Amino acid sequence: MKANKIDRIVKRDGRVVPFDQDKITEAIYRAAASVGGHDRPLSENLSTQVVTMLNECFQPPDIPLVEEIQDMVERVLIENGHVRTAKAFILYRDYRRREREATRSGKRSRLPYKMMYETLVWNLFHECDTVEKLNQIIRSGKFKDLIAAADKAFDDSIDRVARAIRREKDRIRLIIVAGPSSSGKTTTTAKLAQRLNQLGIDTFPLNLDHYFFDLEMHPKDEHGDYDFEAPEALDITLIDQHLRALVEGKTIKMPYYDFKQGKRFDNITEITVRDNQVLLIDSLHGLYEPMTRSIDSKKKFKVYIETISQLRDKNNKFIRWTDIRLLRRMVRDQSQRGYDPVRTIGHWHYVRRSEMKHIIPFIGNADYLLNGALPYELPILKKYAFHFFPDFLKLWKEDPKRSDAYLRAKRIYGLLSEIEQFDDESVIPADSLLREFIGGSKYKLH
Repeated sequence: MKANKIDRIVKRDGRVVPFDQDKITEAIYRAAASVGGHDRPLSENLSTQVVTMLNECFQPPDIPLVEEIQDMVERVLIENGHVRTAKAFILYRDYRRREREATRSGKRSRLPYKMMYETLVWNLFHECDTVEKLNQIIRSGKFKDLIAAADKAFDDSIDRVARAIRREKDRIRLIIVAGPSSSGKTTTTAKLAQRLNQLGIDTFPLNLDHYFFDLEMHPKDEHGDYDFEAPEALDITLIDQHLRALVEGKTIKMPYYDFKQGKRFDNITEITVRDNQVLLIDSLHGLYEPMTRSIDSKKKFKVYIETISQLRDKNNKFIRWTDIRLLRRMVRDQSQRGYDPVRTIGHWHYVRRSEMKHIIPFIGNADYLLNGALPYELPILKKYAFHFFPDFLKLWKEDPKRSDAYLRAKRIYGLLSEIEQFDDESVIPADSLLREFIGGSKYKLH
């Protein structure tokens, strides 16, 4: 083998740094591992081919750019027949590019690029990255296999969170599961509590729904709808006081909220968290700083869950995460809470307004990010929701005050029209996150 003449490279910011072949090997290995390959010697051999190509293309004092090296990595992978690894590497480069652009803009990114990349690679590996491929899985009779693989992937992510908490259990007194509406917080919290208990960590779940202000304190809009989505709908000051007291081992008297009356009754339930227990809450606004302001940040472990779908429609556009969550909420609200689906979709602008202002901007404050999207859920949700949409479109088409609801309904109707419906929900396990929305969950869901 010829001696390597490349000893320096130029980074994207213009810095000249020492060349390190091991970084090429590691990049190739990570890309291969993301699609199921774990052959370190092969990664080393491929990186050596990249170095050989670099030596053929560059003569001192020329110094290769990092982008040029990455281009050669793609070429070597493709020429050696490692197409899936090459695709994973290309996707990683693209997501990293977008992440850098967000950083250069001076704004904190609201998009979890790393998890978006990992999810897309998982979908590619399981051949469910497009609606057409998902339909093919249903037609081929392999839908149950996809369900099992997706549920295992989610459970594995819960296990990783639990192990991360165990590593820091001596400092943690409060675990927060946060995320936007219908992202799967309740099931995630139940699964996390189960895993932590198996690891010897006793959790104390606390339901913050009892801290809502009385219904009469919330203004109605012109459609008779209330905005329960903003953090101001909750008694944030009292929550902060009570959580701090519990973390310090004190006893509180928790309120009780009667949803039928729309009224809160204070000082109802006496609660104490023992020294060997960890307080566990799930809340839309768990990352909203005033909610836990008085608690030392070192005592908190914050988990954020979002439906990070990387499924593309027939026009090669990624499905909106918020549309998946809206479908989930429609199905759940109708079957479990008796809400008319018209009310749910008409209320969604409140949900989105609060998310954009009070939830999504704080994603970067989480200690751990979870993906609650399930690649198999849309064919199931279609069974429950699709038949409502023609009426939505007729109802709102000529109503300028409902233009937002009409556009959402039209977009989701078009999406569901592409997807093959799957009626046999018996294949969905009782511990699946989807059960939180379609019913039949093994967990106690408040």
